[in-house]
Amino acid sequence: MRHRKALTVHCLLLTIVLLSTATVSGGSLSHSVGKYRDSSVHRQDIEKLARYDHLIRYFAGFSYFRPKHKVSPDFVRALILAESGANPTAVSSKKALGLGQILFTTGQQAAKELGGSRTTFRYVSRQQLQNLQEEDLFDPAINILITCYLVAKYNFKFDGRLDLVVSAWNAGEYTESLSRKSHAPYRETEDLIGKVNAYYVYLLKNRVFR
Repeated sequence: MRHRKALTVHCLLLTIVLLSTATVSGGSLSHSVGKYRDSSVHRQDIEKLARYDHLIRYFAGFSYFRPKHKVSPDFVRALILAESGANPTAVSSKKALGLGQILFTTGQQAAKELGGSRTTFRYVSRQQLQNLQEEDLFDPAINILITCYLVAKYNFKFDGRLDLVVSAWNAGEYTESLSRKSHAPYRETEDLIGKVNAYYVYLLKNRVFR
């Protein structure tokens, strides 16, 4: 319980930090965060997301990269809401697929890593992971597992900074700016950071999924 309270405070502080960020090339992060700051989650989106919440709770319960460090279910929910509006068949203009809007190449690599681990999962077989097909990313269980795994990976790699985790998610973990501990300076990335941050705060404050 104390960990959850600390997580909430950290998230709220991060919002304040982002709002004071200086303007960078490609748009102002503070502008994007301010634009979405008071956003709430629509009831219909909550109802859609609730269909998959058992999967989010389950796959967020694993420690993928560090013992006892697990993915925040509310962060995963916020990311899915911001990326696809909880639509499992969503396809972006860049061919990102499913609930978490995962590129096939990224998902394929993550699936191989998961399939090669000693961990076994309900809902998803090792064979599915080792032989991932593009259409498999429309399967909510597979998509959410990979989403949780990648969020855990980026969270570990970028010290839990929401702006860098979302930047890695949107623009790639090897984006040059991330090596300098700075988000990718693209308007699309900044807007996604703003959305995820706002939805995450909303879900934490209102305890929507409890």
